[in-house]
Amino acid sequence: MSPAVKRGHAPASGAAGTSASLDPANWEQFREIAHGILDDMIDHIETIRQRPVWQRPTDEVRERFTRPLPNDPRDLSDVLNDVRTHIMPFATGNLHPLFMGWVHGAGTPIGMVAEIVASGLNMNCGGRDHAGLAVEQQIVRWIGEALGYPDGASGLFLTGSSMANFVALTIARTAALGQSVRETGLRNCERELVAYASAEAHSCIAQAMQLSGIGSANLRTIAVDGAGRMAPDALRATIAEDRAKGFLPFLVVGTAGTVNTGAIDPLAEIAEIAFQQNLWFHVDGAIGALAMLSDSMRGLFKGIEKSASVALDFHKWGQVPYDAGFLLVRDGDAHKRAFAQPAAYLQRADRGLAAGETWPCDLGPDLSRGFRALKTWMTIEALGTDRIGNSIAHTCMLARHLAERLECHSAFEVKAPVALNIVCFGIRGATFEFVRNLVLDLQESGLAAPSWTTLDGELVVRCAIVNHRTTVADIDRFVDTLDRYLADKATERGA
Repeated sequence: MSPAVKRGHAPASGAAGTSASLDPANWEQFREIAHGILDDMIDHIETIRQRPVWQRPTDEVRERFTRPLPNDPRDLSDVLNDVRTHIMPFATGNLHPLFMGWVHGAGTPIGMVAEIVASGLNMNCGGRDHAGLAVEQQIVRWIGEALGYPDGASGLFLTGSSMANFVALTIARTAALGQSVRETGLRNCERELVAYASAEAHSCIAQAMQLSGIGSANLRTIAVDGAGRMAPDALRATIAEDRAKGFLPFLVVGTAGTVNTGAIDPLAEIAEIAFQQNLWFHVDGAIGALAMLSDSMRGLFKGIEKSASVALDFHKWGQVPYDAGFLLVRDGDAHKRAFAQPAAYLQRADRGLAAGETWPCDLGPDLSRGFRALKTWMTIEALGTDRIGNSIAHTCMLARHLAERLECHSAFEVKAPVALNIVCFGIRGATFEFVRNLVLDLQESGLAAPSWTTLDGELVVRCAIVNHRTTVADIDRFVDTLDRYLADKATERGA
């Protein structure tokens, strides 16, 4: 190593500490401070059970973040003390084993280290010829292999499945109407486009229809069966009715794990209908698609390999730090036709930084993109898919265990089949307000963080078990907490 770039020394030209540089004036001091916050974050994760699941930011904390724009610098140690005092204790809570309110992954220390590397390299992964794009393509090949897609599939990291579903709908629209729709919009379309999703599909599907200009009124919501799965016969009938009325069906969205209950649509049957009707078959796999990494669960998703595209979130069951959404597309050419731009500043060359035929900016709306692929690659490389898949299956086992505990209790009633890792239950004889207050009281107590949803007009408690740290003992402790809550409320009523 050259003496000029040994630890603690900056090159003479443009050296750190000059008035124009934003690097630290003292690298050794910075290193010590940075190591300190890294140690604190490792301690924070290691001891997460010793803290409340969630606690409301105090008035002092909220006041701290109303200060005017700072003109002068502050010592980094002081800034990090603000982080320790005003941010770390008041996070979302999804690192904790008893955070069950929403389908949030818990992250891993490996992912945290990956974020350090990615932010240090500060690569723009919208394009150019560098290792970041090779890493992203590695994930495309891996996920294609896991989901049974052929060679030549394309993929793209996005913020999450909401954006991935929107991008997929945009590709399907372009495939249906031709590339000219990108310039002319829908005004030259002779027939109105219509799409199909189940009544339990995520609201982002309707939003994608709105953002695309097609409109959510042209999204047909298909009835579901008693388990919350799309009814294929209803889908067939609705498509036939739309064709008879002169509409142009172009897309059907199957859900691999609904947000309310975790139900899995009959993907193989939907795939066959899509093939017969010449529809783009997209799967919203935000919640469940990564269960394909589990040998014991893969059979639940039969038919996903026949889809035209799949949206998924590595930041859920993949436990990659937020955000790490992903879209996989079977037809890479169709994907590129929907987004590639001929701008002069995006021209390609056969060598140098401008080399490469297809860049990520050709496959989606973002030109500026962070290195999301690194934390996903490092997580998969370090843990392996067997371990990740076993963790996914474990959370589903915990959901079944919770359902069994609740079914044995006279006060509780499981309200939906447990298809994956989500349990919805009611409280016998309880009012809407009682259920709502139970959830809010538990959240504010810091003991557990479930949420609620509405099933068949009834407000129910919803527990989504996503956290790889959660154990059977945690679930038992949660049921005990519910027991104590009901007993305390009964005592209050009798007092």
